[in-house]
Amino acid sequence: MTQTTGNPTILLIAGHWLGAWAWDDVLEHLQSTGSPAVAMTLPGLDPDDPERAARTLDDQVAAILDALARNGVSASEPAIVVAHSGANFPVTLLLDRHPELVRRVVWVDSGPVGGESAFAADLPDDVEDLPLPSFDVLAQQASLEGLSAEVLARFRARAVPEPAPVLRQRVELVNDARRRIPTTLVCCSIPSAQLLDLARGGHPMFAEVAGLEHLDVVDLPTGHWPMWSRPRDLAEVIRSADRPAQR
Repeated sequence: MTQTTGNPTILLIAGHWLGAWAWDDVLEHLQSTGSPAVAMTLPGLDPDDPERAARTLDDQVAAILDALARNGVSASEPAIVVAHSGANFPVTLLLDRHPELVRRVVWVDSGPVGGESAFAADLPDDVEDLPLPSFDVLAQQASLEGLSAEVLARFRARAVPEPAPVLRQRVELVNDARRRIPTTLVCCSIPSAQLLDLARGGHPMFAEVAGLEHLDVVDLPTGHWPMWSRPRDLAEVIRSADRPAQR
């Protein structure tokens, strides 16, 4: 795929347990409007990879860089990177290591993580991966609003356990340029006003948001998986994210 400065590549990266397939409905809407969008599966989430449980955040960053390169992304032709949920860990590392490759980052019910943070640093050593929990348990951690029984069944059937090394690894951040990348927060299960209050108050999950220099927020009320509950609306938010904000 070849892109131009005015029509940048959009790279979609889903969160825990999910592969590129999770974006199918969003991709259909984006591509129907001519947006050069692609989705990728992070290392560790390919069910056909026999070594998937050993994959690390560094492996995931390397794979994102490879996906960007394959789609013509460079410092002169940077991409829009869309990160959902737990994809925030490898994407935060990408922004820290290669900010020149990202024209804008769009966080979907997610956001940048802070230095030295890990998703589950205390995960026991004998745990190799983390399967998708029961939906009763998951609903206590993230909103399932808008997901039909059919969607939940597909989620269950296609989910891949998250590799433990990805969950344990702490991120090391050294480059403040990551905070200068134009950023859009798509707020779904938490309203933007509440999220920004938490960020300003120093909540560890959102503290990095307070340091962003070019921030737009969009409310898209639904559950934590808007690519399934509101795919057309999410596609439009992503497609419009790179337009200059009207203030």
